[in-house]
Parts: sequence; C-alpha cells; structure tokens
Amino acid sequence: MSFSGRKTYSIDGVSPVIDPTAFVHPDAVIIGDVVVGAGCYVGPGASLRGDFGRIMLEQGCNVQDNCTLHSLPGLDLVIGPEGHIGHGAIIHGARIETNAMVGMNSVIMDRAVVGESAIVAAMSFVKSGAAIPPRQMAAGIPARVIRELTNEELAIKIESTRQYQLLTRRCLASLAAVEALTFFDPERRRVDDDISLPLRDAAGQKRRE
Repeated sequence: MSFSGRKTYSIDGVSPVIDPTAFVHPDAVIIGDVVVGAGCYVGPGASLRGDFGRIMLEQGCNVQDNCTLHSLPGLDLVIGPEGHIGHGAIIHGARIETNAMVGMNSVIMDRAVVGESAIVAAMSFVKSGAAIPPRQMAAGIPARVIRELTNEELAIKIESTRQYQLLTRRCLASLAAVEALTFFDPERRRVDDDISLPLRDAAGQKRRE
C-alpha cells in the first residue's frame, strides 16, 4: 500500500518526520513538529498536533486509534521507547517513559511523568505535574498509585507492545485499501491465530509457553 496519501501537514515551515520503518495510518493526522521513530505504530483517527510544542515518539512505541497528542510552546511531549498508548487516550505535554502504558480513554496532563514500566489504568486522569513512579499501577480520577505491578502484569504489557510492533510490520507489508466484499464465506481464512486472540490472552499464552 502506498502511504503518499497520509494526512501530514507542515506549519510555519516545520514538517513531520516519520521513520520509514514506522507505520502511520493514512487516517491519522500529523501536523508540524512531530517525530515518529523507528518501528512505531500510529493508529487510524489519531491526531498528533505539533503546532505548539514538539511531539516525539521514540523507538517501538504505539499510539492507538483516536488518541490525541498535543503540547505547549517550549514543552516536548515524549512517548519513550516501547511506550504503549491505548485507544482514545489524550496526552497533553506529558512524558511517558520507557515501557510505560497508558490505558484506554485516560488523560495525562502537562508536565506529568509516567515512570518506566508503569501503567495508568483505563479511564484515569493524571493531573498536571504528577509523577507516577516506575513499575507502579495508577488509577482513578485523579489517578493515584495503588500498588506495584506484578511480574505477570509487566510481562503481559511487554507482550502486548510486541504485538503492536508486529502489527506495524504486518501493516507495512500487507495493509491495502480495497472494496468490501458483498457476501460472507464461512470458510474464509482468518488472521493469524495468535494475533486473533485478545492481546491479554495472547500475552498470557506466550507467558505460559
């Protein structure tokens, strides 16, 4: 599939930078001072607006469907290596450290830091300037640290991120715009059996093997 039709825009003469090994869905919108690093995944409907502050996606991270990333003048928004941003999350001028995860529909505000290998639970609100320590689970409105992550939880997070790194490569290799079929063949092939598992189940299965 050609990605020449990406919704990428310059502003004030500053254009986005997208590594050739990253996948940015054609329905994502990327504006201005945005840098998408090697092996990253940016899903459909995501909006990365580098029209005030810089947005940096570092190696192997993912920003899923309908996420919004924006920042303030002079303030970099950074998603660190192996970072994992769930569907519909809003990140505003925050830093998500290496291997951290932000759950679906969560909001992370200006100058907040989600520490290395920490997880913010779905539908949480991390207020401006808050710091979630490494390897801790935070949840709630406002988010509070509730406990340390278990080894199993961390392993599941790592496997889930790996699945998105595989998805990046699958999309680069095979995603294509097509006309939908008009009938369903019950014998049609499915996507890969491991990939078709819910990510948490797939991760748990990998962990048990």
